[in-house]
Amino acid sequence: MSSFNNLRAVVTGSSSGIGRRIATELARRGTGDARVLVHCRGNLEGAEETAFDLRELGVSTEVVAADLTKETAIARLVDRAWDFLDEPNVWVNNAGADVLTGDAAEESFSRKLRRLLEVDIVGTIELSRRVVNRLMESELNPPPSLTFIGWDQAPHGMDGDAGQMFGPVKAAVMAYANSLAQEVAPHIRVNTVAPGWIRTAWGESTNDYWDRRAKDEALMGRWGTPEDVAAAVCFVADRDNTFCTGQTITVNGGWSRRYGEA
Repeated sequence: MSSFNNLRAVVTGSSSGIGRRIATELARRGTGDARVLVHCRGNLEGAEETAFDLRELGVSTEVVAADLTKETAIARLVDRAWDFLDEPNVWVNNAGADVLTGDAAEESFSRKLRRLLEVDIVGTIELSRRVVNRLMESELNPPPSLTFIGWDQAPHGMDGDAGQMFGPVKAAVMAYANSLAQEVAPHIRVNTVAPGWIRTAWGESTNDYWDRRAKDEALMGRWGTPEDVAAAVCFVADRDNTFCTGQTITVNGGWSRRYGEA
């Protein structure tokens, strides 16, 4: 029997990009009465497109819009997840503020940083604590999986404004995930997937410098894809993978020590 039989999954921020691909890949592996809850903040059109793709794969789905900077919206998301799924056995905290594309890209460093702090750290932690409180009361066996999305360069640092914004923010997310894993084991498995250069909307529109840098920093010589990240999430979420918790899986094509050489 598939380890994703009767999948009950939530993927936050699954209206586009990496989140959509994670939701789709989980659904592709789901068998039996598989259900996936799609979450967005305001991109309802994109969320409905994700839900359409999941239904095409034979998975039951619903869409929930919730702003993770608002406690009432977080509470509503958690309540809806339990109503629709009975009990989630896979939860993926993928949602994060987009400060690189659209109108937000023109905002000041300070405003971008505040957006990231409010969504990626405070919102993610508040949501996770509510989810964990519910899951600790369950009797799921094997233990459910809770996955966070980090960043491969957060523990090491990166030059530029992006490094000074995403570095501390994603490092905080990763530290919280590690601390939570210590608290809730063996009842819940908690892991982090830390992508490197992934070709999302920003990667598609960036200049030659960043395109070359992304390829040169990876031993595999290419950008990562949302599918690469989704594969890693499915690995840690696999219910047969019962000895995997408190881990950070880096998805960056292997860091090249030759980067920067003439």
